[in-house]
Amino acid sequence: MKVPRLHPDTIEEVRQRVDIVDIISEYVVLQKRGRDFKGLCPFHNEKSPSFSVSQDKQVYYCFGCGEGGNSYKFLMEIGKQSFAEVVLDLARRYQIEVKTVEPEQRKEIQRQLSVREELHLILSVTASFYQHALHQSQGELALIYLLEQRNLDETTINSFQLGYAPAGWETLYRYLVETKRYPVNFVEQAGLIKPRKNGSGYYDVFRDRLIIPIADLKGKIIGFGSRSLRDEDQPKYLNSPETPLFNKSKTLFALDKARTSISRSDCAVVVEGYFDAIALHEAGIDNVVASLGTAFTQDQLKQLLRFTPSKKVILNFDADHAGKKATERAIAEVEDLVYSGVVQLRILNLPDGKDADEFVKSRDDGAVMYFQALENAPLWLDWLINRLLADKDLKAADEFQRAAAGMIKLLNKLQDANQRNHYLTHCAELLSQGDARLLLQNLTTLKSQTRSVRPKYHHNSSYKEKRNTSASPKFTVASTPESELLEQAEELLLRIYIHCPRYRDKIIDRLEDKNLLFTLAHHRFLWQQIIAIEDELPERSFGDTNPLLRELHNHSLDFPATMTGVTQLFNLDEKTQEDVFRADIRIDEAIASLEQVNYQKREIYCNQQLQNLNPTTDLELMKYYLEEIQTAKKAIVKLEQIRLNFSQDPVL
Repeated sequence: MKVPRLHPDTIEEVRQRVDIVDIISEYVVLQKRGRDFKGLCPFHNEKSPSFSVSQDKQVYYCFGCGEGGNSYKFLMEIGKQSFAEVVLDLARRYQIEVKTVEPEQRKEIQRQLSVREELHLILSVTASFYQHALHQSQGELALIYLLEQRNLDETTINSFQLGYAPAGWETLYRYLVETKRYPVNFVEQAGLIKPRKNGSGYYDVFRDRLIIPIADLKGKIIGFGSRSLRDEDQPKYLNSPETPLFNKSKTLFALDKARTSISRSDCAVVVEGYFDAIALHEAGIDNVVASLGTAFTQDQLKQLLRFTPSKKVILNFDADHAGKKATERAIAEVEDLVYSGVVQLRILNLPDGKDADEFVKSRDDGAVMYFQALENAPLWLDWLINRLLADKDLKAADEFQRAAAGMIKLLNKLQDANQRNHYLTHCAELLSQGDARLLLQNLTTLKSQTRSVRPKYHHNSSYKEKRNTSASPKFTVASTPESELLEQAEELLLRIYIHCPRYRDKIIDRLEDKNLLFTLAHHRFLWQQIIAIEDELPERSFGDTNPLLRELHNHSLDFPATMTGVTQLFNLDEKTQEDVFRADIRIDEAIASLEQVNYQKREIYCNQQLQNLNPTTDLELMKYYLEEIQTAKKAIVKLEQIRLNFSQDPVL
């Protein structure tokens, strides 16, 4: 039907009743910032929130793309609907009487809006029917299952309106259509019956099953979940089909009962199954919802985040292999929100592979222990890192490589610089396995392979994300810390010297002051080429900002074999651009690294000499080498601390 012209009274009443924060919170995770709310703009891709919502003014505005307006404008843009369609949807949602400019159309509009109420009524009557059947002889097996196998009390059974669907093929159909006289098309729309393939009538969707009603935020029933009572009846769990009221990917079981507790505790717990949620509620842990057995979705997460100011959510899926895979899928499904730091997501795997229902009932203090487990639940990233390291032998090069590559992929998705730096150090510590010599080297290597965190703005209409999926990131095992440290330090100095003319004098001064040389053959050859080129270059090269780089490219053609190992220094990528940008700090870090390598070599040399000395004849010489070793050790510790300070310079 064509949408009619709406009366101004209806438009104004809807406008007054609508709260823009409630409307936008269904699409955007909003966080309180002073008097307003902020979030990631839904109209363009961004990493840092620039989308602002004013509850006082009932307007929104994005400082990134310039989109702005009121509730009507937001819904028109987000849903690609007309103004009249948006007003009609809001009128239905807020149960506002619809007036039209043409009075004859009013009756038809009201009829359309009343369909949903009719479906709600049918589902409510059905729930009462199932509840009644549970306490009849035909429902005895289902009631025994609830009381004895699930150990639920009558109060809980009644609170969650648990019921039983009789075994007959048309029992509910006859009750609703023939006895209660509800239109058959409405009963079908409610997802309760299906037409037979031969066209001879309808049959019940739920038969001989335990029934769990599913409600919306207001407590109105919108669908049903069910469980088979016999092993041969499959599937074990069956939900209502998609209906005008029920969409399982956007619905959370028990949210109507948990919302107040979630707000009070500032934390939401998500479990896998209906009975996990029911058991926890019965145990007094009532900030719990269930994900209806589907993958946890962004729509479900956004619903939860409306009720927890700090955006804290704990996923407690089963601890078996399937449950852990489900947890990984759930994190992947909502990764835009978790990697951006919008959500405080934690993961709880209960010991001995127990689900929440089993855990709280396995001991008298099960509820207390569950509360403690929630308090100690690790952050999602710690959980993923632990999964990467599970059953891996980091002393084996291939397993080390896989673990490190997995860490780099995770780190590259983090969008907060402080969080990135924290986990860089944490991952380096895990990979170093307690070896202090490897810690700084692994930290440097990890940093070299993680992309910088930079805000990016693209409009949806022109944005195309480019990804390189050809290869996994490579991670060099720091098995010889001194040689790799030397390689990276010399590379760093040469790269800055080539690309930053204003720092060349500083590099030369620091090398001469510390009596340091380029010792690796390919770097020493490049340094010799640089000196030779600079001797021949005129003092000024008009129109050429970096003649040294130009000539180095030419020399690489003259010495292709020798220059192969250093030509990568002639180009800058995202990471090496950061090195150049922080040249002052990176030069000092590299000089400290070269000094440290010299002291490490000195310590090794002195130890080798000690092995060849005779204590009875070479006592003075032994004393000398021991003093040299102690001097070297002190210098190494000091230089490591200097380098650590430099390496913790934030990655922007």
